[in-house]
Amino acid sequence: MTLATVPRYDRDRITDRGGHVVVVGAGVAGLLAARVLADAVDEVTVIDRDPLPGEPVARRGVPQSRQIHILWEAGRAVLEELFPGYSEELLAAGGVNIDGRRDLYLYSQGGYLAAGTKPFPLYAATRPLYEQLLRRRVADVDGITLRGGCRFVDYCVDDDATTVQGVTIRETRSRRTGLSADLVVDATGRTSRTPTWLERHGYRPPPTEEVRIDLAYSATCLERPEDDHRMVGILAEAPRTRGGAVLPVEDGRWLVNLHGVHGDHPPTEPEASSAFAASLPTPIVSDLLAEFPTVSDEIAFYPFPSNRRYRYEDLERFPDGLLVVGDALASFNPIYGQGMSVAALEALVLHRALATEAREQLARRFFDRAAEVVDTAWLLATGADLSFSQTQGTRPRGTAFVDWYLSRLFRNAHIDSVLTDAFTRVLSMQDPPSSLLRPGVMWRVCRPGRSRGVSMPRDPPGGRVRDRSVENTARLPRERTRL
Repeated sequence: MTLATVPRYDRDRITDRGGHVVVVGAGVAGLLAARVLADAVDEVTVIDRDPLPGEPVARRGVPQSRQIHILWEAGRAVLEELFPGYSEELLAAGGVNIDGRRDLYLYSQGGYLAAGTKPFPLYAATRPLYEQLLRRRVADVDGITLRGGCRFVDYCVDDDATTVQGVTIRETRSRRTGLSADLVVDATGRTSRTPTWLERHGYRPPPTEEVRIDLAYSATCLERPEDDHRMVGILAEAPRTRGGAVLPVEDGRWLVNLHGVHGDHPPTEPEASSAFAASLPTPIVSDLLAEFPTVSDEIAFYPFPSNRRYRYEDLERFPDGLLVVGDALASFNPIYGQGMSVAALEALVLHRALATEAREQLARRFFDRAAEVVDTAWLLATGADLSFSQTQGTRPRGTAFVDWYLSRLFRNAHIDSVLTDAFTRVLSMQDPPSSLLRPGVMWRVCRPGRSRGVSMPRDPPGGRVRDRSVENTARLPRERTRL
């Protein structure tokens, strides 16, 4: 399920049934769940163990917050529906509006994909800024209360543990207290304790899928000319275990990412980090690190051992009054930037469940529909990860064909803008991966020789490339390529 297929937000379809909901976790998934739930109940309380500052600062409970985060169009469009004017607020706060046709450079299979032909807007900022604006908008919604410094301890249940009736919490320097609720939403991310809680209370824990990629990534912050909005993606791609990315963000900065899979991790010392960047197949990341001053000597590091998915939709028994969303349902290789968009689409799925169904068995119906959202992101992330022979995890039938097909698509997209358009719509979760198998796209991918359609081949953003397969690519105008 993607933006093209998920039912859209419609406040008029919601009936206020009253009651109180507790959302555990004030990250993106928790805040968006609180927003749609506020249409259906009298009161929503969002709790988080971290203080919830009024400024865009990294929180201890979000260790990945200093890394690159991309708001793909699917996520941006949903945020705009739930919070009209959010996009403009992001820009007013310093966020960057990227013209994907001009400023997005994606490197794959030995070259950069051709410039697209269709509008492809991107809104870029740091994770703390995204969340700070969301917290402010959520706090303005009638009936929603945000409580920082409030640690979740346990679920409160009835005598036979068939219904969750609230949570036990501990606020800073206080004793444990109970907080009753008609529904509790687990938005605690990869650290979710719900699977072990279920097992401890006599339930079968959800079946778990895991694809181990042993990824780690780092972020360096550079000064950026205000009018330079280029965004670059050189993702690790089998058999090459190293990659990098560049994202323009607020305050005239670039976030520069380095990443490596299967133990080939980026260093955190500046000199070694520059050497790692110099090993990439195209020099733009290395050139930026050499030319522009760093904002800080600190290099933020974050490990990500595996993609993980909990199949709650397969459970026959699940307690009433409990829901699981966001990374607590599934988390994906973060270099593909899907997390915020998946959380946004899940919020629309929850909105649909609230609009069309009674409260009883809400979780079961939500899990079934959310699985369709997760399917899309899971296929994109794990499909690429499973192309590495070292990756541990079940390889679905057809993996070899998908690897071959996408490799050919990317090679042809070096000179075929129509293929770039098709892929970027899938990458941004606007269209499903199956759209890449439409006859018109398949013909351009599989036909012998080069495509003859609209073509805007491009040089890398720095005007140089180390891979001979693209040395003859037509050059862009100088003002499009110079640093």
